[in-house]
Amino acid sequence: MHMADALISPAVGGAMWAASAGLLGYCGRKVRLALDDRLVPMMGVLGAFIFAAQMINFSIPATGSSGHLGGGLILAILLGPEAAFLVIASVLTVQALFFADGGLLALGCNIWNLGFYPAFIAYPFIYRPLAGGGSNRKRAWIAAMVAAVVGLQLGAASVVLETTWSGISALPFATFLLLMQPIHLAIGVVEGLATTAVIAFVARARPEALEMSGGALAKSVSPRPVLTGLLLVTVLVGGVLSWFASTQPDGLEWSIAKVTGQGEVEAGAGLHEELAKIQEKTAFLPDYGFKTAAPEKATDSTGRVGRTVAGLVGGLLVLALAGLVGYGLSKRRRAV
Repeated sequence: MHMADALISPAVGGAMWAASAGLLGYCGRKVRLALDDRLVPMMGVLGAFIFAAQMINFSIPATGSSGHLGGGLILAILLGPEAAFLVIASVLTVQALFFADGGLLALGCNIWNLGFYPAFIAYPFIYRPLAGGGSNRKRAWIAAMVAAVVGLQLGAASVVLETTWSGISALPFATFLLLMQPIHLAIGVVEGLATTAVIAFVARARPEALEMSGGALAKSVSPRPVLTGLLLVTVLVGGVLSWFASTQPDGLEWSIAKVTGQGEVEAGAGLHEELAKIQEKTAFLPDYGFKTAAPEKATDSTGRVGRTVAGLVGGLLVLALAGLVGYGLSKRRRAV
């Protein structure tokens, strides 16, 4: 559900940049006041894990489409909504700048669509009331499933609205919406299952870690077992399992193709062209692979090596960026 610049007008892109930046500023202030220092490495490691998980596209049977995790709900449950929004913004920024996944003009839209709805709608209003204290596994499973579906449905609807408001593509609102919502319903079910699995792992490794309010760990809890496990899974997913990701178009690309007959919408000149040039220079591993002058000559082995490098390097970049954000906010709090 990473939007390309070709779908977004400068006016809509600028407005969503402003909205996301404003929310990031709010989240930064909240996290600075409340962040437990032990959650700083957790922000970095979870960011790297979500980056790796988003590289794994899974096929959706009988559709010719694929999907990948958003990860916003996992982050909100383990970190709290404000820290989760900061981390998902770090993931999407690294993806856009260094891997050309999502446009630079559309970055504000992508941060909002993949971050705001799971962190500030699905988590507080659906997951927490349904899960209760989190001790009942069945309630927690149902809560994760419903919250994941709702979060993705809202995000998918926002993609359609932002595209329609932009008015620079020939995608009719009703048709686009009727394609986007069902396909992201299926993706939401998988997201719910993955969220349940991650939360179950954390509960087994350190059950006290889930006894938190807004992401604040109890003073007696050490997150080290969780961090170690997530780091190992991140390396495995980003470095090896990414080889087997589905090559079918994701839900957004599939919906566009159903309407237009092609998987991509051509970007216009002007600002779109200038941003594309910038992204071409910054993206040293475009589409999670090596740059090559002759893509048709690329082999399976070079493609796999490229994805391994992308998974590991991208994970490190997100770990560094999200961890640096957390460390900077923690340092500012101590300095006040």
